[in-house]
Amino acid sequence: MTAKPVAYTDEHGTRHTTGKRVVVFDLDGVIVDSFPVMREAFTIAYAEVVGDGEEAPFDEYERHLGRYFPDIMRIMGLPLEMEEPFVRESYRLAHRVTVFDGVRELLHTLDERGFRLAVATGKSGDRARHLLDQLGLLPLFAHVIGSDEVARAKPAPDIVLHALDLLGAAPHEAMMIGDAVTDIESARGADVMAVAALWGESDPHELLATGPDAVLDKPADLLEHCPAVHVPVR
Repeated sequence: MTAKPVAYTDEHGTRHTTGKRVVVFDLDGVIVDSFPVMREAFTIAYAEVVGDGEEAPFDEYERHLGRYFPDIMRIMGLPLEMEEPFVRESYRLAHRVTVFDGVRELLHTLDERGFRLAVATGKSGDRARHLLDQLGLLPLFAHVIGSDEVARAKPAPDIVLHALDLLGAAPHEAMMIGDAVTDIESARGADVMAVAALWGESDPHELLATGPDAVLDKPADLLEHCPAVHVPVR
């Protein structure tokens, strides 16, 4: 059943209405700072498969973040065989991945406010769940969906639509938080509120050029868009 917009009154006595009750997050660059690990894993994989003759083109790889790794390899014209050592090294180095400042607090607050949370990531589902479990965040998410678990990865809307289906939510009840152009495009394709996160390493100019529905400089900024789902009207 689709929930109706929830009426509430804030601490100033102002009455508002919101229909949002679901937040779908990208993982890398939004929840976790995995860029140093990603760079090292990519460099090792490139050296193993392509050879040690030149510097690994990580800057170009970084421009395609948000997409599924095999899709990035195809775009860059690199061997798909790089995926095996890249994933191997990503697991080996996972203990060095950190959570962005303020994200744990944000997730706990959203949970307390009655929001249901999901992750829709360019990573494979198993690797994303392993990382979130290692960081102690997995229980906060109702679902964690990887790009290998949908027919089409970002920028297609499939992964966001799948999250909504699993959560039993309509598009107008949800928002997608991402740090890449592919995240915004995926959100728009799914007809959900598209929110840009600027605390990662993505190019803010490219991200803002997509015209997101909201822009966050820090994780806590999201709370302005997420009043409690269940607040009694006085």
